Amino acid sequence: MSAPPDIIISVHNLTVGYADQVVLQRINFEVRRGEVFAILGTSGSGKSTLLKNLIGLYTPMAGEVLIEGRDIVTAEGDDRLRLLRSFGVLYQSGALFGSMTILENVRLPLDAFTRLPELAKDLVALSKLRLVDLKVSPARLPAELSGGMQKRAALARAIVADPVILFLDEPSAGLDPITSAGLDALFKELSRNSDITLVVVTHELPSIYAIADRVILLDAERKTIVAEGNPYYLRDHATDPLVRHFFRREAI
Repeated sequence: MSAPPDIIISVHNLTVGYADQVVLQRINFEVRRGEVFAILGTSGSGKSTLLKNLIGLYTPMAGEVLIEGRDIVTAEGDDRLRLLRSFGVLYQSGALFGSMTILENVRLPLDAFTRLPELAKDLVALSKLRLVDLKVSPARLPAELSGGMQKRAALARAIVADPVILFLDEPSAGLDPITSAGLDALFKELSRNSDITLVVVTHELPSIYAIADRVILLDAERKTIVAEGNPYYLRDHATDPLVRHFFRREAI
């Protein structure tokens, strides 16, 4: 199935869960090329489960996920490898390898997916570390860095192979407000100055308002999307009680 050229991700009738437990059902949405798209919801609404299906870690119960018109569910062999190379992922924990230096961590996708000379890999990795404004020695280990610095190193690794899509899983988790705001500014700069599309899983309202062009809101009880649109518009005009309370940070 083909998609319009401005659509980079298409999700059709997606049902996801574990064993026979359905978490979300009949999910439909599209992500436009170049936008910052956020997946929102309260705890237990299925945000992380949906993300893992979008990036091919889990197999959905039904439906399809198309990335640039290719189905990540059914892709195999070289086609699946090319598809996986088209996106990067910044995991909530950063997922840096503790026994490897920052430079070695950032180089990993180049080691796995390219045949570049060793020096070229180092130069590319160093350029991405500069891009994320990580001002520490690349020879340091992750444990020697603050949480915010680790997130920047992990971000450099996620973009080192120049993906067209960057998935961000709770990027502000565990960070203080100032560090979180600095990361938000970096994400916005990446979005403005590159061709990359950002898909962010989060529940942090300040980050949502700072960076998101468009959002979807998941509801654990209804197991589906209950709102889609610009976060400011949803805050000011939503009629659904859950949507209104979420974007206004009000107790139900």
